[in-house]
Amino acid sequence: MATLATILDRFMAVKGSERTAPRTRVMELEDPFAIPQFPNEDVFFYIKRINNANVLRETDPAARRTCWKLIGSTFGLATVVIGLLFPTLNGLVTGYKMEALRQERARLELDRAALELQESRLLNPARLEELARIQRFVDPAPQSVVYLDAKQDSVLQAARR
Repeated sequence: MATLATILDRFMAVKGSERTAPRTRVMELEDPFAIPQFPNEDVFFYIKRINNANVLRETDPAARRTCWKLIGSTFGLATVVIGLLFPTLNGLVTGYKMEALRQERARLELDRAALELQESRLLNPARLEELARIQRFVDPAPQSVVYLDAKQDSVLQAARR
């Protein structure tokens, strides 16, 4: 049965070089068809601890320039996109405001019609006569009615004395 390493070895091997047999231990098994207890038990992985705490990274001036160019171009692109979308957004907001004003106008017209109806009910001559009768209002006598004119100002002063 092939392992992943042997499969990848077919693609990664250098052309023209002789293939060497993989380093394996020959196990003396009693049964030639017996499977080892653990697969790849002959493979040993060694982990080397690497400490890079004292290593300083060298600065790259070209990378700094590239970063600032990327930041500037992104800001410029964002400004252009916002500039192109602003008229559409402004039209959308204005449309909402216009619709709100239309609805308010319709509501105010309904309120005005209701107030005019209420005013016409309150100023109905039959109702006014009923209120006058309840409150005992009487029509004045014709002699007690004084008409105000600028010419008869002296007559009014004489009537008061």
